[in-house]
Amino acid sequence: MMTHSMVLRWWAALLLLVGLVAPAMAQRGDGGAYQILSARYGTPESNVDVTDRLRDLARLDVTIRVSNDTFGVDPHRNRPKALRIYARDPRGYTRTFEYPEGSNVDGRQFSAWSNGSWGQGSGGGNWNGYPGGGRPDDGEFVILQAMYGTPEQHVDVTRRLRDLARRDRAIQLTNDTFGVDPHRGQRKTLRIHVRTRDGQTRVFEYPEGSTIDGARFSGWGGGNWGNDGWNGGWTGSGGGLYPPPGMGGGLEIVQAIYGVDGRSIDMTDRLRSQVRGDRLSVRVENDLAGYDPAPGTPKVLWVTYRVNGREYRVNVRESDYLRLP
Repeated sequence: MMTHSMVLRWWAALLLLVGLVAPAMAQRGDGGAYQILSARYGTPESNVDVTDRLRDLARLDVTIRVSNDTFGVDPHRNRPKALRIYARDPRGYTRTFEYPEGSNVDGRQFSAWSNGSWGQGSGGGNWNGYPGGGRPDDGEFVILQAMYGTPEQHVDVTRRLRDLARRDRAIQLTNDTFGVDPHRGQRKTLRIHVRTRDGQTRVFEYPEGSTIDGARFSGWGGGNWGNDGWNGGWTGSGGGLYPPPGMGGGLEIVQAIYGVDGRSIDMTDRLRSQVRGDRLSVRVENDLAGYDPAPGTPKVLWVTYRVNGREYRVNVRESDYLRLP
């Protein structure tokens, strides 16, 4: 028969066991939405694969600070570096998370973070996330054509954009980038016309001064894309590839995210409330967001929106103005 003291000791041992096992179980089976594919550390010009090192650190269940000492290498001396984590969401789409040097990595949004059952192993790809140093990636959109300028005056920059993408560097949209100013004194835009996996066409729009994220385009770094016998011009109406206007009509904010990768907030509802007469004009700032999701770091607002059933995507830097359509 168990005495009172024996019962107390048994319960104490059980509580201690639960206290040790529960945190471990929480770490080993987290419900993060993104599965890590690979990780690289450095700059667009000089970077290294750190997937294995990041996996080892995640297993230690410690705070991971992005630095040369953490990864045991300085891939680009005297330059601010970043950690890029390439991941896949539950729908199979890829996304890039970027953590600047000196910041901390939040592993809670990644599935199986601390047990290390993720990553591609050796050869994690290049800076823009393409496996094998530039082979076609699994982005969901194939580029058909790229136009730069304004609705009134624009030029085809498909070949120039292809050449820039092959260099595997961040592409900032300026007149110097494309070697032409098609409409002097006017704010210009890059329009990338693409085909989706189901054969539909879409337009991605990037305002002058913004940076292109090539990770979502198939074959981006390899340059395996182009006109494909298609020339839709500025509106994309040529060739009959665009579907008829959708039933929705007007301006619809699909999604709006403000911040930097890993430290951001959803502003979709806030922007929807600012739409007036199928138009939106707001200054991108912390007051609009309600708070600062990444103090001391320049932030960006990413917006996906529809006009008459066609979907577009823009990104606007903090303190600049967002004007749609």
